[in-house]
Amino acid sequence: MKTIQEINQKIKNGDAVVVTADEMTSIVAQNGAQKAAEEIDVVTTGTFGAMCSSGAFLNFGHSDPPIKMTKTFLNGVEAYSGLASVDAYLGATQPSQNPEIGLHYGGAHVIEDLIRGKEVELIADAYGTDCYPLKRVETSITLDKINQATMVNPRNCYQNYAVAINSTDETLYTYMGTLLPKFGNVTYSSAGTLSPLINDPYFNTIGMGTKIFLGGAEGYIISEGTQHATENERRNGVPVSASGTLMLQGDMKKMNPEYIRGATMPKYGPTLYVGAGIPIPILNEEVATRTAISDEEIICKIIDYGVPRRSRPVIRETNYKELKTGKIEIDGIEVPTSPLSSYKRSKMVAVELKEWIEKGDFLLTNPVRPLSSKGNIVKPLEISKPLVMVKDIESKPVIMAYSGEKINDVAKKLVDNNINHLPVVDNDGKLKGIVTSWDIADGVAKGKSKLDELMTRKVIIAREDESVDIIARRIDKNNISGLPIVDKENIVKGMITAEDISRLIGENLKDENGGESI
Repeated sequence: MKTIQEINQKIKNGDAVVVTADEMTSIVAQNGAQKAAEEIDVVTTGTFGAMCSSGAFLNFGHSDPPIKMTKTFLNGVEAYSGLASVDAYLGATQPSQNPEIGLHYGGAHVIEDLIRGKEVELIADAYGTDCYPLKRVETSITLDKINQATMVNPRNCYQNYAVAINSTDETLYTYMGTLLPKFGNVTYSSAGTLSPLINDPYFNTIGMGTKIFLGGAEGYIISEGTQHATENERRNGVPVSASGTLMLQGDMKKMNPEYIRGATMPKYGPTLYVGAGIPIPILNEEVATRTAISDEEIICKIIDYGVPRRSRPVIRETNYKELKTGKIEIDGIEVPTSPLSSYKRSKMVAVELKEWIEKGDFLLTNPVRPLSSKGNIVKPLEISKPLVMVKDIESKPVIMAYSGEKINDVAKKLVDNNINHLPVVDNDGKLKGIVTSWDIADGVAKGKSKLDELMTRKVIIAREDESVDIIARRIDKNNISGLPIVDKENIVKGMITAEDISRLIGENLKDENGGESI
């Protein structure tokens, strides 16, 4: 057994042996955990990835005359001002209020700009009081001009995470990046063997008050992060899905922009890339064994993000050794993989933290209390007002066309039934395409005679167990006016149109207003 006090004395004397987590994997493989525990004092970890649940508390100082800020904007990004008069919390994912900029700039970018020493425009409004009479201020700030800029991240450093894939026929834009249709790519977000909480999976050495590397400066673990979970399935001691999290704190004025970067996930929104590293004191053989885990031993699950539900289906299991090869096999097909986190910069974090310790510039701390290692389950949000599902909408008898039909016959169906869309099916009722009144008009103008010459084969669909809200967004996103409803066997069950959804919204508003028309 070693103690943190003994290790700190060795650091002060310049005698501590410090290695990075990936180096520890090789050392234990060659020499065994017992010898490694005797020889190694500290293992440094590192991660550099998108951590959306991040932000900063800012204190701007009092103006003359003073103001009690109620609406605060930094470079056009709103910061929460429901605190004291000149305090605000800037969330990383808050997008710009400027519609021309939109999702391309947000709170994360403001945070990076401040750390880089750039001027940031500050506009604040207030309602005015006797002691805070000013109602508006427009000025500029820098990190040096404001009193405090404390990064407080409610949820960072996930202990393992999902791997994402998309089974649908359309491209999805998510917090896991852009997911191509029909299993076109796989994305993942973990540094694997370097990842901090994977190297201490039961939090034996990590707790409240542990000093860490955060954004190129010293930071601290405040507590467990939000959505901290401990009861998930484990392999080799490590959870196979998103589990433990950390709430972190650090001084932005001391941070390095190399380790704090604002970014935007296309068509999803802003996020903050955070560099974080935790030193693991090798107190005994068990800790040495845990820090020796390899990428191959870290199991994770490939999740289908094409299913817009809280619980998504698992496509298969994999590990970080396989993911880092750049390809993976799914149903006999080779699918490219790509990381959303930077392994190179994660290693930079671990190496720089190692150098700080070796120079005696960074001592370890005893946690005030350990992190919770059991009994934590993430509760879902229960929606009190039930969602309207596609299957709940009053359905009309489905009218279909068959791929071999003549255009004139299909046109007659559209006119006779006063509709604009027809799903095209085979003899078993399975969806093959869709045709609209515009397609018919275009086909006639071009002298086409058969339906299969002009129908759209790549069809955006609705499923019976999806909510109408999701379908409404899908219609808007793809700039279409209707979708065929299909079951699990791809058999057409009906059509849902923008007109159906508008009618449903109108009926709901009428119900909420006691039967009065809107």
